[in-house]
Amino acid sequence: MTKILVVDDEPQLLRALRINLKARSYEVETAGRGVDALASVARHRPDLVLLDLGLPDMDGADVILGLRGWTEVPIVVLSGRTEQAEKVRVLDAGADDFVNKPFSMEELIARVRAVLRRREFAGEAAASAAVRFVIGPSTVDLAARTVTRDGVGVRLTRTEWAVLEPLLRHPNQLVSIARLLREVWGQTAGDTGHLRFHMARLRRKLEADPQHPVHLLTEFGTGYRFVPGTRAAVELATA
Repeated sequence: MTKILVVDDEPQLLRALRINLKARSYEVETAGRGVDALASVARHRPDLVLLDLGLPDMDGADVILGLRGWTEVPIVVLSGRTEQAEKVRVLDAGADDFVNKPFSMEELIARVRAVLRRREFAGEAAASAAVRFVIGPSTVDLAARTVTRDGVGVRLTRTEWAVLEPLLRHPNQLVSIARLLREVWGQTAGDTGHLRFHMARLRRKLEADPQHPVHLLTEFGTGYRFVPGTRAAVELATA
């Protein structure tokens, strides 16, 4: 059974999340403080963490940094903070997704499913053939899940990997918005702002000129396309 740790200092929300997650056959642990969350992850080894940022003893971003020092457990942030800079801060700290409060329970459950699917896909990808792509100054190794730019390591968040992989695995093909929303967030329609946000971040990290991309292209209103250039050869090797 999939185990989820819910970290929030609002008793009513904890109770609602526990009831709804258990009704969908998830095993649920709860914590009301950051220090308890860190201890619970070490003790119970959950498959996913739902984390509020506004904890009474420490900032949620510090909890993320504490966890990322030793575990890759997926983390979905729940927060009423809507500023883009705040979202960037927690994503860079290592969160996998960001859900604004108040949220619908159905949307949250869909995002949980999507993050868990991405984790499963990452495990399958690691066992498959190695695939390396050169994108301008950047080299992306899907099997090793590493990125280097001009010889220097570049960190991608799990969401950025989830957006990038379908594009790289289908070079020169249009990958629709609906497909990316489904594979990354578990939905086929809705606000595409998250997708545009992560695509912009990928271009800044990978393209030589993010303002004039030549590899990660937008097909307005329909989707995105990865176009290999003269240096963007695809290298295949058996695992």
